[in-house]
Amino acid sequence: MQQMIDLFAKHGELEIIDTPLDIYLEIPHLAYLEVKKKGGGKALLFTNPVDSKRGNSFSMPVLMNIFGSFKRVELIASNSPESIAKMIKELLNLSPPKGVKGIFSALARFGRLYYTLPKMTKNAPAQTVRFLGKEVDLYSLPILTTWEGDAAPFITMGQVYTQDLNGKKKNVGMYRLQVHSKNELGLHWQVHKDSTHFFNEYKKAGEKMPVSIALGGDALYTWCGQAPLPNGIYELMLYGLIKRTRPKVVRCLSNPLSVPSTADIVIEGWVDTLKTKEEGPFGDHTGFYTPIEHYPVLKVSAITMKSKPIYPATVVGKPPLEDKYMGYLTERVFLPLLQMSGASGLVDYNMPENGVFHNLILAKIAPQYYGHARQIMHAFWGVGQMSFVKHAIFVGQEAPPLEDYQALFEYVLNHFSLDSLVFSEGVCDALDHASPSYAYGGKLGIDISTKNSSRDFTLLGDEELKNKIQSIMPSALLVRQYGTNTQNPIAIIGVKSNFSGDKNLQECVSVLAPLKQYLKIAVFVDEAKNDLDNGYMLLWRVVNNIDARRDICICDEVVHVNACDKSHSPSHPREWPKETDCTKSVIESLRQKGFEIDDEMLHKYHICNSSRTKST
Repeated sequence: MQQMIDLFAKHGELEIIDTPLDIYLEIPHLAYLEVKKKGGGKALLFTNPVDSKRGNSFSMPVLMNIFGSFKRVELIASNSPESIAKMIKELLNLSPPKGVKGIFSALARFGRLYYTLPKMTKNAPAQTVRFLGKEVDLYSLPILTTWEGDAAPFITMGQVYTQDLNGKKKNVGMYRLQVHSKNELGLHWQVHKDSTHFFNEYKKAGEKMPVSIALGGDALYTWCGQAPLPNGIYELMLYGLIKRTRPKVVRCLSNPLSVPSTADIVIEGWVDTLKTKEEGPFGDHTGFYTPIEHYPVLKVSAITMKSKPIYPATVVGKPPLEDKYMGYLTERVFLPLLQMSGASGLVDYNMPENGVFHNLILAKIAPQYYGHARQIMHAFWGVGQMSFVKHAIFVGQEAPPLEDYQALFEYVLNHFSLDSLVFSEGVCDALDHASPSYAYGGKLGIDISTKNSSRDFTLLGDEELKNKIQSIMPSALLVRQYGTNTQNPIAIIGVKSNFSGDKNLQECVSVLAPLKQYLKIAVFVDEAKNDLDNGYMLLWRVVNNIDARRDICICDEVVHVNACDKSHSPSHPREWPKETDCTKSVIESLRQKGFEIDDEMLHKYHICNSSRTKST
């Protein structure tokens, strides 16, 4: 990791912070603000972390915002995303060679597979310093508490190494890890993850499961840990393919797993598959807290590290975040794999950062027959991690570039009709809070790949439309229309916070029926939580807060969407979570310590409760 720090410094991508800052909120809050700067800000090296709760300081620096810019992502991968995607596409498209030149070309491509084989080493830097048994103390590491509502400190950038019961299949995942005690970690691996499948094998056999966690080393290992590879493919193989060097691993001291020999810190242990503990709450990458649930516990048997280790961490919450840049690399690299796994005709896809990946995906296709786009939608909803996608918008090749959001937004609204809508249901991300059932809910597809018809309507100004709506719906306090230059404008209606009861959407549909000639798409949001002029955060909250089966209703050719918070009811029996908000006193403390705080940014990204401005 020190080599990476030197590389970042050489390219002007690093800021060193010597001011003593607390691992409780201060360090993560500052990193949270940094990544929201234009271009993602810089990687931050905190050289003097302190623990105010325990009254001690650390000689081990904390490195954050590692992946927080396109430049740093390319430096970490040692390649551009396009070149990596091209390499993978060539391997996937291998065909029988023709002639001597073709044979040598094929051999060169096959030769790359040699680099996917991990190489076992001894005397690894990762095992220079060793703590075994009773010497283990997780509190000796500068593990951060990101949010005031977090249950405990959490490791957020750990590479979690596991293997199946027979030791043949291996996996690297990236899961949050709660510190329960000096030698216990909670393992938040969700129901759909490979580690959970391994865990179930050990549980059925009545055996303890080995788990090791690597922190630091080459940052590409961390990215590989979250890569959506097909089941059974070891993530270190991808590392070798990209770096064109065999990943060097070392056998752990207290369990049979192997981890990268250059890791800064390694945490080893065993999981008793018959025991779980409450884990959470934790402010997650969706921008909401996940609830308290039971997860397995790792009993730590050893901690090893380099002689001068560096502790890596990331911060999660509301977008934009570091995962924007990690996700971009994932998006580009895995396009060829998606195109060959049931999505024939897929030209390109894009995951908007404020859609937090699984909540919204845009795709461009070259339809070859009627219904082709819908076929690909269902292929997406059935392939690996793409199966978690809640909302998908598909356009044809003539549409604007997917990354030109404004032009694409207008294109979609100009071509939208009720015939465009595709409703389905299936598995959701376990972190999704809007679905009435855990990890299962409604899905919405919008097919703009073919020409659709649209009814006429009368466009009113915002104030006039608000007055008409208020006259029959007093709970509607604000109205803003988006896409008024298109055939299908969206009316955002800010309502009182008591709107979210079980019958409200149907009641509103009925009440607004007389105004159907003035509405095409009506989206209801909580007035108290939203700035209706802030389209970025509106999209984030809408796609987070709706379940397509429950919260979308079509009546008299008007689409009604309930994107308000949901109260406990038969249609939503789960607890509605709180949003991740920075602690205002911590922000002010950072300001007093000389750090520049951009008040405009606080408002724009809803960083604190008090930072939200309301439309008038």
